[in-house]
Amino acid sequence: MTSPKSLSRTAASTVAANTIVSSLLTVQTSGTGFTDLTAEVAKFLREARSREGALTLFIRHTSASLTIQENADPTVLVDLTTALNRLAPENAGWRHDTEGPDDMPAHIKTMLTATSLHVPVLQGALALGTWQAIYLVEHRARPHRREIVLQFAGVTD
Repeated sequence: MTSPKSLSRTAASTVAANTIVSSLLTVQTSGTGFTDLTAEVAKFLREARSREGALTLFIRHTSASLTIQENADPTVLVDLTTALNRLAPENAGWRHDTEGPDDMPAHIKTMLTATSLHVPVLQGALALGTWQAIYLVEHRARPHRREIVLQFAGVTD
């Protein structure tokens, strides 16, 4: 293993988390695909008057998920959808098909992605990278109403 040529980090900051702010975000999807939640989540943090802490997002479903992915090139999202469809195709002989051929593949795709995310909050803003966005990923073909619990724990103004 080679050592990195350069390492740096900022000085540690310490806060006493004295507040938890929660909200339920409801999203109506239009079927399979990605919905960018970043602006709505940032709005929640502003309304919560967040300063330093952590944001947790939790989706209350087993056939949709959350992810942090690139927000600059939309073909990334297309390719991710293609990859998930290859990993969990419809009509592959799944036994669970109560709600149709996309039922079991949706559960598998959720298991491969995430039902919760944790994002640091620094100086009142999401500590996302330049090309990162927070997405709800709908794995079902038909529209659904999805609920995401937003919870900020930390210091507020």
